[in-house]
Order: sequence, then C-alpha cells, then structure tokens
Amino acid sequence: MERRGRVKIESKSFGISILYGLIFIFAFALISSLIFAFILRFTSAQEGSLQYVITALSFIGLFGGGFLSGGKRKEKGWLIGGFTGLIYSFFVFLFQYLGYDRLFDAEQVIYHTCYTLIAMMGGILGVNISSNNSRRAA
Repeated sequence: MERRGRVKIESKSFGISILYGLIFIFAFALISSLIFAFILRFTSAQEGSLQYVITALSFIGLFGGGFLSGGKRKEKGWLIGGFTGLIYSFFVFLFQYLGYDRLFDAEQVIYHTCYTLIAMMGGILGVNISSNNSRRAA
C-alpha cells in the first residue's frame, strides 16, 4: 500500500515540474515577443536582421524551462527536460497545424529537435545544481 501512494506522489511531481518549465518557456516567449514587436514597430530594424537574436533567445528560453523542470524534480533531468521540450514542440505543432493548416517543414523539425535537446541539457544542469545546493544545506 505504501508503494502505491509513493508512485502517485512521484507522478504528480513529474507533471508539476513539467508545468513549471512550460509556464517559464511560454512566459519568456511572450515577453520576448512583446519586446521584439516594439523594436520592429518603433525602429527601422527588419525582422531578418534580428533572426539570430530571436533564435538565440528561443534556445535560452527552452534551456531555462528545462533547467526549472529539472531543478523542481531533482532527478532524471534528461527525461524531465526532454519531456518539457517535446511538450513545447507539440503545442507549437498543434498551434501551427490547427491554426494555419501546415505541418512542420524540415527546418522546423531540426529546430524543434534542437529545442528538445537544449531543454534536456537544461534539465540535467537543473538537477545537478539543485542536488549540489541540497547537499550543501544538509
């Protein structure tokens, strides 16, 4: 009986950790989008000139989301970060498919694969940093 209750708590923690990571990613994307919208609107900058900066911020956002998920879960960082990246990519895919009736093209598949890998790296680092802080506190 004790084992069953523990599994339920662990799975809840898994979902909550992913949720924290996804909230971070979407909040970061929203704030970044607003900043770039203002830059594009009120300056003479073109979207093409900001492409690499936007891509870099996307990677930072996914890394941060994976990091937060891994730090919250405190174990299996590659798994929690990977799921965070995959769920993010799934939401983007659903938005694009249902909203614009388009599938991912080859370039987008590469980007979203990299996003998932970056989120996995963030999850691994988040677990290691949170574990090191736990050991120091004890």
